Amino acid sequence: MTSTPTPPAAPSATTASWEQLVTVALLGTDRRTPPGCEPGPGAAAAVLDAAAAETVRRRAGLRPARAARRPERAPEDPRPPLPASAARRLAMLLADRPGAAAGGRRGAAPDLMELLPQWLATANARGFAAPPEALPALLDAARGRTDLRPAALRFAGSRALWLARLNPDWRFALRGTPGGGTVPPGPGDGDRVHRLWDEGLFAERVALLAALRARDPAGARELLASTWATERAEDRLMFLDSLRTRLAPADEPFLEQALADRSRNVRATAAELLSALPGSALAARMAARAVTCVSLDRSLGHAPCGALVDARDASRAHDDHALERSPAAPAAPAAPAIAVEAPHECDAGMERDGVVAKPPGGRGERAWWLGQLVEAAPLATWPARLGGRGPGEIVALPVADGWRSELHAAWCRAAVRQRDGAWARALLGPPTAPEAGGPGAVSLAERAKLLGTLTPGERADWVAGFIATHGLSEAFQLLGMCEVPWAPPLGRAVVDALDIARDAGSYPWSFSGVMGLAERCLDPAEAGRLDGLLAVPDESEDAAPGAGGYWAEAFQRLATTLRLRAAMTRELGVG
Repeated sequence: MTSTPTPPAAPSATTASWEQLVTVALLGTDRRTPPGCEPGPGAAAAVLDAAAAETVRRRAGLRPARAARRPERAPEDPRPPLPASAARRLAMLLADRPGAAAGGRRGAAPDLMELLPQWLATANARGFAAPPEALPALLDAARGRTDLRPAALRFAGSRALWLARLNPDWRFALRGTPGGGTVPPGPGDGDRVHRLWDEGLFAERVALLAALRARDPAGARELLASTWATERAEDRLMFLDSLRTRLAPADEPFLEQALADRSRNVRATAAELLSALPGSALAARMAARAVTCVSLDRSLGHAPCGALVDARDASRAHDDHALERSPAAPAAPAAPAIAVEAPHECDAGMERDGVVAKPPGGRGERAWWLGQLVEAAPLATWPARLGGRGPGEIVALPVADGWRSELHAAWCRAAVRQRDGAWARALLGPPTAPEAGGPGAVSLAERAKLLGTLTPGERADWVAGFIATHGLSEAFQLLGMCEVPWAPPLGRAVVDALDIARDAGSYPWSFSGVMGLAERCLDPAEAGRLDGLLAVPDESEDAAPGAGGYWAEAFQRLATTLRLRAAMTRELGVG
């Protein structure tokens, strides 16, 4: 009797590699099956069995790795610990994760995460150390919000840098300080300064130069000059920007050399810095060019301000009017006006001094060149050029042939660059002026920059007057220039304007930005003034539907936030 040989078993799916199994799982068994597995209803189960077997095999085949070295202990933080109540408050602020409210409404609850920057600023001012258990949440918060990073890293201290070396998600903390998270070199550590400057990464070198410039401007400039010729153009530009800190006449020789740099952007930055030094040679050259373009002309005085006719038309109009007057009537003296003759070319000397020859789209060449000359000229040039008048009198003069906006805009930029408060006040004008822009400013951005040259008290008073006259519709950018907490007159002006907007039936969501700013900037002492605004008002027929409830919620949230801020400062031992 002859036996029949048993046929060999079909190959199993377990012989497939892990990569093949992953491919089958991604494509599906209807499209592909692993080697040795027949298509059909049982293919999916066969693939899962094979994956389980392969997983066991892979784990069993792992070899033990060499034990890693235990990390060094975290450094001690010598600062005093937070009071217990303040530590609980910090945990509450870090745990808050507000979601988008339905319909865009925030409700009456405060936004705790928006209070964290102020809490950190106060804790840093008091010199407290961060609780170790709060560091991971603090670093996570700073990772998601770059605006928090400087204050958060200062509060977290050296322990945060120790943690950042262990977690790649927190590497931003290492980039935030020179030397990859090490303590910046001190005043007497010259060798370490030069080693870090010669060998450090670009971000480390930028941070080092900024730190050195803040404490030793001359030393920082000498360090930069030592390698200037070998730096890349984009690096030279970033390094040169550090000279804005504590800019002084001693920086002029270095900046004059930078005017001959190969990079146009470097030349432009050097020229801008030199023009911020009114006594520099570049400022004198720009003044000499600017005075040839701007002069006082008494023959133009009868034309309307801002749209003067040329001298012949003005003279003709004057003669026609004289025929109608009585022969005995004396002729009124012509009011002076500013005449402008913009440059007709941009020569090589102008370009070397930072004048950009090609204007942006929509700008005329001559107007573009004029603006650059005037903004770079020292503002002290103009009283002598324009009849000994002060800034206020000069700004009030009419300007011929439609050059007023160009000239005043250039003076605005010059006042900001040279930090000249007298010119800034003149160009801003009174906040109650019918023209919201004042006599010289041409945009909200210009007004905000001009405000930055004034003292904190002057800024608050001017913005309060502006809001009282013009309301809040254009005040958001101006409010951002005011010191926090807002001075009482400014705080009262904001609350009164919000109350007026509510009573007028205005759309409440259009004021949500100002409301959010008030929550962070209004003095907590103003919370009591809000008690009368918490009730839902009667809605007029032309009011937005549901506006009354929204306003009540917003004022309730504002009052609650102010009281919470007051509690935060008490917990930190302030006041």
